[in-house]
Amino acid sequence: MMPSHTNTALPVAGMYSRIEDLLTTEVADSTQSKQIAYWLTSNGSLTALLEQQAGQRLKVERAFEGYRPLTLAQKKQLGYQGTCLTRPMMAWVREVLLYGNSKQPWVVARSLFPLPSLQGEAKRLQSLQNTPIGYVLFKRQNKLPSIRYFQSIKSQSQQAPITEKTTTTATVDVKWCRHTLYDWYRRPLLISETFLPDFFA
Repeated sequence: MMPSHTNTALPVAGMYSRIEDLLTTEVADSTQSKQIAYWLTSNGSLTALLEQQAGQRLKVERAFEGYRPLTLAQKKQLGYQGTCLTRPMMAWVREVLLYGNSKQPWVVARSLFPLPSLQGEAKRLQSLQNTPIGYVLFKRQNKLPSIRYFQSIKSQSQQAPITEKTTTTATVDVKWCRHTLYDWYRRPLLISETFLPDFFA
């Protein structure tokens, strides 16, 4: 059964339950704001939307696949409460880079499957290899019950000097994230998708 969120507190500081609250504090340009909002709030298979944008199948590059203990923040995002928050809990974790039609990845995706969720048909989620997870989750239905939070992550990147007389400057890259708790056949699955700066360039 999918855990339920009974409080109004966000699982992690800096996350927003309304996309408007995030964008009004981070984006001034209305056109860019609409583009970001479209991708962060899209329902159904993100895989299908990205492949439509790319005009080809996605390339999946696995960065990690295996067991990891859930952190306290992840347990809260999954909806666990009470004593479940203090008990150790393992999950099958899959972290991948998604490539569209460019050499740079578009999205970093992390999927968390609590071990109690990996029953029956869900066991196949441990053997996806390079298959986009959207092919499995949305094979028989276009939408799934879900709870979603939004987040932006800022990091500095160094720009090389144009000439020997100029100095290296730092620019701020913004990565836009969505964290979605899906109810897939009564099993909670947490998928975090981070859109990299090159995707919106």
